[in-house]
Amino acid sequence: MKKDRKHITQSMKHVGMIPVFNHSNIETCKKALDATYAGGVRVFEFTNRTDNSLNVFTELYKYAQKYDDLILGIGTIFTEKQAKDFISAGADFIVSPALVEEVITTCYENDILSIPGCATLTEVYRAYKLGCQTVKAFPGNLLGPAFVKSIKSVLPNIEVMPTGGVKPTKDNLSEWFDAGVICVGMGSQLFKKEDIESGNFSKLSNDINQTIKLIKEIKKTNP
Repeated sequence: MKKDRKHITQSMKHVGMIPVFNHSNIETCKKALDATYAGGVRVFEFTNRTDNSLNVFTELYKYAQKYDDLILGIGTIFTEKQAKDFISAGADFIVSPALVEEVITTCYENDILSIPGCATLTEVYRAYKLGCQTVKAFPGNLLGPAFVKSIKSVLPNIEVMPTGGVKPTKDNLSEWFDAGVICVGMGSQLFKKEDIESGNFSKLSNDINQTIKLIKEIKKTNP
C-alpha cells in the first residue's frame, strides 16, 4: 500500500534517523532490515549501487511487508527510467544525490515523495519550485551544519536531511539538529563492514537503538 508523502516525512522527523544501506545479497539485506527495525527504525533507504539493486529491492520490499509501519524507499536514483522501475517495485519514496528534474517530475506524476540532493541555495530553491518540501544536503561532510543554517534562514519551510559523513556522536548530531535538520541519513557510520561480514546484526541493532535514543535526547533540548 502506497504511503502518503506527509506521513513519510512525519515518520522521518519522529525517529530522526534513516539508515542508508546496500548489499548485493538479499539474505544479508533482510537481516539488516530486521536489525534496523528492531533498533527502532521506521524509514529505511536502500540504495541503487549494484547491478542487481532492482532485483534485490523488489524482493526486499516484499519481505518488508511483514512490518505494517515500515517505510522503504530507494536512493541513488539519477534517471526517469530508474525512478519508474523502482516505483513499479514498490518504492515508498525516492532519493537522488543530485537535483534531477526528470526524477522529481516522475515522482510527482506518480504521487511519490521525491527527495533531491542539493548543495547550493539555488538548487534548494529550484527543488522547492518543482514541488519538493524535503531536500537532501549532500555530501553532508563537505557542506556541514552551517549550510543548513544558511538555507533555513532564507527558506525556513524547507525540510533538510543531510547524508554523507554524519556521525553517531552527541557532538556531531547536536550540530546537525541545532542547525534545523528534520533527520539525518547514515550509512557506513552505522553499518560497519566487519559487523555485516561477520553477521553481527545484534550489534547493528544495538548501535542503531543507541543512536536513536541519542537523537531523541538532543531533540528534547532543541524541539
